[in-house]
Amino acid sequence: MQKISIVGAGRVGESTAHFLAKIDVCREIMLLDVREGVARGAALDIHESAPLFQFDTRVDGDTRSEAMADSEIVVITAGIPRKPGMSRSDVLDTNVAIMDTIVADVLRYAPDAIIVVVSNPVDVLTYRAWRRTGWPRERVLGQAGVLDSSRMASFVAMETGFSVKDIDAMVLGGHGDSMVPMIRYTTVSGIPISHFLEASSIERIIERTRHGGAEILALKQTSSAYGAPAAAIAAMVDAIARNRKRVLPTVAILDGEYGEQDIAMGVPCVLGTGGIRQIIELDLNEEEAAMFQRSADGVRDDISKVKD
Repeated sequence: MQKISIVGAGRVGESTAHFLAKIDVCREIMLLDVREGVARGAALDIHESAPLFQFDTRVDGDTRSEAMADSEIVVITAGIPRKPGMSRSDVLDTNVAIMDTIVADVLRYAPDAIIVVVSNPVDVLTYRAWRRTGWPRERVLGQAGVLDSSRMASFVAMETGFSVKDIDAMVLGGHGDSMVPMIRYTTVSGIPISHFLEASSIERIIERTRHGGAEILALKQTSSAYGAPAAAIAAMVDAIARNRKRVLPTVAILDGEYGEQDIAMGVPCVLGTGGIRQIIELDLNEEEAAMFQRSADGVRDDISKVKD
């Protein structure tokens, strides 16, 4: 891949650029930010680490939207961040306006790109970006489930003491309190975690996963999480850029899958060339289906507040 642009050179955007540069996933990364000098400074800092990490990716920064021209992937991290005590929905109105501006720029300067939305609330903003572009749903997707699943896997490792390398977790639904942790599909070397953990321990892991971002925000005070979110974005971008056909939980536009229509929800998808190559429908039991429905209702309620 030749060029990837990241809109928003805050902590998540900067970390994402660094992770992507280190794995040489493309020839050029363009960091964009409306704040004068911020993107260029972040890009220069990253570029100066190239001799140490041995990557050839060129990293640059700019304030001008036209600098994203010819990008094959545009990652959108821009938006106002949450502060302690705020929910993701609390930043909805401001971030919708920011998203609309960015999407207009993408349509003008990178009309053939794939959009990966990271800004919160990610489900609603992914839907908004899709509606604004008018593109096929395969080309507009959001990052949430990879991060939530990673958090859950890390908490399982902490609870069990097992290597995190052997742990696979799956989280569906909306990002945040309404996420749907799929315990049946969360395993240690293919063995369900219920074999190792009591129900009370599993419930504790679920609750910690639901509030994983808020926990970090409360501890750090001055910033929300950025390391794990950036790693999650990098995994998705790598899968698309290198056509790995990885199965990753992704915010996707549903068109009948899981009984839902005209909504963006986190579901397992196959990511590769072109973006989403396939949406995978899991058989949900009664409890999982009820949780997924509640999650969808919450996302749909937020979508209704901004729907044209």
